[in-house]
Amino acid sequence: MTSPAPLRVGLVQTRTPATHAAALAHVAPLVREAAARGARFILTPEGTNVLQKDRERLLPTLAALEDDPVVLGLRDLARELSVWIDVGSALVKREDGKAANRQAVIDPTGAIVATYDKLHMFDVDLPTGETARESATYEPGERATVVETPLGVFGLTICYDIRFPALYRALALGGAKILTVPAAFTRPTGEAHWDILLRARAIETGAFVLAAAQGGFHEDGRGTWGRSMVVGPWGEVLGKLDHDEPGVLIADLDLAATDRARAAIPALKNARAFTGP
Repeated sequence: MTSPAPLRVGLVQTRTPATHAAALAHVAPLVREAAARGARFILTPEGTNVLQKDRERLLPTLAALEDDPVVLGLRDLARELSVWIDVGSALVKREDGKAANRQAVIDPTGAIVATYDKLHMFDVDLPTGETARESATYEPGERATVVETPLGVFGLTICYDIRFPALYRALALGGAKILTVPAAFTRPTGEAHWDILLRARAIETGAFVLAAAQGGFHEDGRGTWGRSMVVGPWGEVLGKLDHDEPGVLIADLDLAATDRARAAIPALKNARAFTGP
């Protein structure tokens, strides 16, 4: 019996501008490049549609997901290129008027087949003096999301979620064999923790981890770490961009590797309930 062909994925690393029109012009050529290199599933970073840390400037520009110009442009590209595009996140207006940090999976017909709102808000005070209060702008999500596709079963997460392993375990127990981690990691936290956290989540779940990142210094003044990465179920790095410049990372996934890793170390099955402390 022959093994199934590997799934070729493309991770797009961006330096998203502070307007929607510029963001689409920035990301579209990178998506085209990934498709031209054979990627069937293309993941973009957190904040693909716009990055503007000034809340007063950002909020009036946000639209509903179905009306966002960058999401609409990527839906057209998915249809034109016959590929799956996972918009790692778009900053959008919710139905109740609040803002959401929302991931959207688009199939090759251009339809949005699944969405996920970021669960964990990045509210931190870093040792460098840098502070962030994501909850001041965005309403957190309330549910984990697994997406079954002809390419495989995906579990959706965004950036700061990577620090909460219970979410990844739940996604794996829900059937996910590929975990997405689109991100806009700060430079201090990225340098310290990015690689380690991504590999840990892959090892714990026996799943592939796809981490498409923002990178470099942006128009709005923020700095992001870059270093987009694909990690295999054994924790091995299958591909990495060793820089923070815009670019495309291609990797081939042997999806049977998840079953091999989980059979070798059945941590998902071996966990036991406990009391205390």
